[in-house]
Amino acid sequence: MFNKHDISRNECMLKGGFKKKGYDWWWHSFTAINATTREEKPFFIEYFLCNPALAEDNPVLGQLPKNKQSGKAPSYLMVKAGCWGETHLQLHRFFAWKDVEVNMGIPYSVSAADCYASETELKGSISLSKEEVMQHPEYMCDYGSLAWDLKVDKQVAFNVGYGASKLFRLIEAFEMYWHAEGMKTLYSGTITFNGETYNVLPERSYGYADKNWGRGFTSPWVWLSSNHMVSNITGKQLENSVFDIGGGRPKIYFLALNRQLLSAFWYEGKEYEFNFSKFWTFTRTTFESSETEDEILWYVRQENLKAVMETHVRCFKKDMLLVNYEAPDGSKRHNRLWNGGNGTGNIKLYEKKKGKLELIDDIAITHIGCEYGEYDED
Repeated sequence: MFNKHDISRNECMLKGGFKKKGYDWWWHSFTAINATTREEKPFFIEYFLCNPALAEDNPVLGQLPKNKQSGKAPSYLMVKAGCWGETHLQLHRFFAWKDVEVNMGIPYSVSAADCYASETELKGSISLSKEEVMQHPEYMCDYGSLAWDLKVDKQVAFNVGYGASKLFRLIEAFEMYWHAEGMKTLYSGTITFNGETYNVLPERSYGYADKNWGRGFTSPWVWLSSNHMVSNITGKQLENSVFDIGGGRPKIYFLALNRQLLSAFWYEGKEYEFNFSKFWTFTRTTFESSETEDEILWYVRQENLKAVMETHVRCFKKDMLLVNYEAPDGSKRHNRLWNGGNGTGNIKLYEKKKGKLELIDDIAITHIGCEYGEYDED
């Protein structure tokens, strides 16, 4: 059972060794509607915490030249927000740890100035001028303004199982952990983007919420998810369905598990899971991510003892951005991490019956959140 809510996995994980070499982030993405033009636009908001044990009076930015030269590691809360589409951007606002309040228990909360995040609420704002961004390339972002006031209702979870269990969290075995408390999430409220108002409606938000934490980032890095689906067989919208695929190259201490993905498909209330950590299901995965002149493409085929899921996704580069993060050691190795919210695609879902594959559904998907990036290993 993967649809198992567990907010203990959503608490702040910057404890033990992760306090001085670790990050933790809560990610939220959704669609909003322009109050004037009625056009849809996808947005994202993230609260990224890094290295609290290395705190100073001001945010320590790892890409600042003097910090890169001295090897000083980053330490801050970074509030990241932005949007996708032909007009796309990412904005970053940094806070020193002395100006941040974090509830380390359950449920989590993060607060700094007017920025706030919890299981049920998101508030905040970022405003940066072109001059500020040009003077501070270490901010790793664009310029513009974005403010948000949102309610969050997490409906379907992807509890990935043993990888994020309490034991594996305590021993800090993985380089990068993942938990999707709200792989289907309803958002409501308002966004103000560069002076324009957008309304966020639960039934049209097509929302998602997850978190990652650890001491480094996977390469390749793959993420695909959506809950806006229509059956090509019946023509009906699948109101109670969502899929989520993530991973790439998990590392357990110094051991890399090459090209492994975790995925879950909540199909009209029925669970289909393809999870390599549940070895008794004999999950097998094939995936390819590629880049053309105009698009990023994904193909994933996963199979277990009971089912097969084939996923094709594409997203135009003009609608995407190259998302920026620095690792807790100050390195920035992902410099072509494509990130989008306008992906489209198709899923074919099969069940194995009497040695044959039976097609359960052929599904058209839109509003897909998607990521792909790789870097050369040393």
